[in-house]
Amino acid sequence: MTEQLQQARDDLEEAAKSADDDVRDDIRETTDAFDDYVMSDTAPDHAILDERLNTLRQVREEADGNTKDKVEEAIEEVEDYREQVDQA
Repeated sequence: MTEQLQQARDDLEEAAKSADDDVRDDIRETTDAFDDYVMSDTAPDHAILDERLNTLRQVREEADGNTKDKVEEAIEEVEDYREQVDQA
């Protein structure tokens, strides 16, 4: 399952390279969070994933071009991952 979060992190790293300053910080913050999830033994729960997804959806609305495409790919990966997470 962490492969999906790793892929989302990779997509977001690519998105950050072409992002405008106003969304780059949000992308990097989310990228760092996914990096932490991949490296730790603790998996994010639904609430945390929802928060991250909401941030990415807002970024998607403000982004364009390659940034928007990569954010969309990351959203799809996180949504797929989220479907496999047990709800509390």
